[in-house]
Amino acid sequence: MHVLVMTVVHHPEDARILHRQIRALVDAGHEVTYAAPYTARGVVPRSWVTGVDLPRAAERRRVTAVRAARRLFKSMRGKVDLCLIHDPELLFAVAGVRNRPPVVWDVHEDTPATLSLKPWLPAFLRPPTRFLARLLEGTAERHLHLLLAETAYAGRFRQAHLVVPNETWVPDNVSAPGDDRVVYLGWLSEARGVREAVEVARLLRPHRVAVELIGYADPQTRPVLAHAVEEGVLEWRDFMPNDEALKRLDGALAGLSLLHDEPNYRHSMPTKIVEYMAHGIPVITTPSPRAVELVERYQSGMVVPWQDPQAVAKAVLSLRDNTEERRGAGARGYAAARANHHWPNSARRFVAQLEAWAGVRP
Repeated sequence: MHVLVMTVVHHPEDARILHRQIRALVDAGHEVTYAAPYTARGVVPRSWVTGVDLPRAAERRRVTAVRAARRLFKSMRGKVDLCLIHDPELLFAVAGVRNRPPVVWDVHEDTPATLSLKPWLPAFLRPPTRFLARLLEGTAERHLHLLLAETAYAGRFRQAHLVVPNETWVPDNVSAPGDDRVVYLGWLSEARGVREAVEVARLLRPHRVAVELIGYADPQTRPVLAHAVEEGVLEWRDFMPNDEALKRLDGALAGLSLLHDEPNYRHSMPTKIVEYMAHGIPVITTPSPRAVELVERYQSGMVVPWQDPQAVAKAVLSLRDNTEERRGAGARGYAAARANHHWPNSARRFVAQLEAWAGVRP
């Protein structure tokens, strides 16, 4: 089958979209046209997809991107068997289009809860915007097919929908965790603990333990990180393609997940925790419920209080000074990730469901 995949919000190298879902479709022998903001993000399409450039939807500038996506969808509706969209904004791009192929919305997050984290949205607009987001989700459920990234999202919808979790590729072999470098992989923002990470780096500097941050930072956070880099406090590698970024996890002392206590994080499984486990390094996380569940169930790391850099630094040094504990946590996490969170297990269900909705044979 021929699948049109569209995003105007996510990075074209987004791990869930490109490295998991699109890769699974291509590996199953299907053709993919991937429309994303390549130019705006400064990247080019991978050779194994047909890339189409779209404008980027950012902060309050979204209408142009949605209009461009709608034009593309209309032009390709007779050429593809199915369309997979990844942004709530794109619900407007496909709405009301006649003779369209089946459309699937991949629900990545709790959209209404996420609005409370948008600094560009005035506070007085957040309650009515959350209400409208709920209405939009209900309309989408009645007219489109839905996939969910989390089981916790099911409560927002009336019907049952396939859950395609944010799992990761787990390598066949990993190296033992080292003792001189702590990593963070993922989106960087204040709500995700950037200021705490900078302070942790300052605390660990006298102990010769480096802190390395990998990921795109929002506009409010970039000056904080740039200043820390100028001071030599930490390393910030900005955005890296997922397959390259994951290699940076190998041999680290531990992986950090310093999320704040926000509604959108309380019921979501932090993908980075599974990625740390998959690469055999211990996890140090704040006590969001799903993170605690993973770390305690598999004994794969340590839980620290909210917004407490001192506790994080103490946990890092504890792992550094206890080689047996560090390697044991890394090994247990790796074994659990390989057994329970290896992406190919979910990839088969994902591809089969899209084939069924498109009405094509495997």
